[in-house]
Amino acid sequence: MMHISMLTRLSRLGLALTFVALSGCQKNDAAKPEEALSSTADSTITTFVHPGVVNSRASLDLIAAQVNGGDATRTGGYNKVVDYMNQYAVPTSFPSVVYAVGSGGSPTEDQIRRDAILAYACALRWVKTGNATYAGQAKQILNGYAYNFQRYDTAPKPDGSPTEFRQTYLEAAWVAPSFVAAGEIIRYYQVNGTGAGWSSTDINKFSDFLNNLKNNYVNNIPGAIGDINNWQASYCYAKMALGVWFNSTTVYDSGYDYLLQIMPQLTYSDGALKEQRDRDCVHPQYTLCAMVYAAETARIQGNTALYAAQNEQIRRNFEKFEDAAAGNYTRNCSGSQIFPGVETAYNYYRTAKLASLRNRQAPYGAPGDKTFLGFTTFTHWNIGSVR
Repeated sequence: MMHISMLTRLSRLGLALTFVALSGCQKNDAAKPEEALSSTADSTITTFVHPGVVNSRASLDLIAAQVNGGDATRTGGYNKVVDYMNQYAVPTSFPSVVYAVGSGGSPTEDQIRRDAILAYACALRWVKTGNATYAGQAKQILNGYAYNFQRYDTAPKPDGSPTEFRQTYLEAAWVAPSFVAAGEIIRYYQVNGTGAGWSSTDINKFSDFLNNLKNNYVNNIPGAIGDINNWQASYCYAKMALGVWFNSTTVYDSGYDYLLQIMPQLTYSDGALKEQRDRDCVHPQYTLCAMVYAAETARIQGNTALYAAQNEQIRRNFEKFEDAAAGNYTRNCSGSQIFPGVETAYNYYRTAKLASLRNRQAPYGAPGDKTFLGFTTFTHWNIGSVR
């Protein structure tokens, strides 16, 4: 498998951390990272592929054909999509204000996370069945937020203490790429030559919604906290997804370049992510999902450099988490939920250790907290290099 050398790119990015150190954490003071990093952009993209976030037209064609042909593993993965849709009804009302709660949740926070994944599930079910009902349900959700969402705010934590406003930045970074992944399918994919019929008026309104998330929340993550951890990784994936939607190399590269830049700071020398050693078994998986979904998005766009970066750091980080899942690391993560990004990582790297981690809980649906896309056994099991 051919990989692109990182040496030249990383040398061009050597000074870019300066903007992180200088950025404030206040909403009105934060520099727009796509502007700050545009002079160092080097993703090699000239024209974007659509759909282009986590899934491509070719991969969707493949999995639809396989599940409709009776492939057992693909069917098991698809059943997770159906299960999710059976569990959560398509909403008929949408919040204008979403309240973020640190170390907890609120009804509106829970809904926007759940609905972002639900829109994606509806889009995937349309890909499989060709039934316009499911495309219509996806559009109902996407349009619901496009026409109703106004802003994020905060509510007190479960212990009564205030939630810092910066929590809204992270919440937006979690839902934005999930909404984009669903929107990319509904906007660009065709089943038997027929599209989903999403109007240009609605698409433009949805773009306004995404710009709101990007400009007022996601863009503020660099500099918002002192550590380099799952926050910045989530930012990078979100910015890349948003860049695909907006056909903007500037927006895309602000996430792509920043991820290359921070990857060494996310991990210890033994391959463990920092939060794996000193926090819990969930937060390092946020970083894993963000990195591998960013890498997969870049692969669809024709560049495997993120998968290769730092001596295949993504692979090494996943494999070290397998040690924890097996009870063979400082933090014992045996019995913890395995997040669905592992399926995507295993499809690319195909190592025995990743197979062991992948096999612990396959087939994969959505993560319990709805922070990242799921259904990867349907979308990514054994798709090989198709893009």
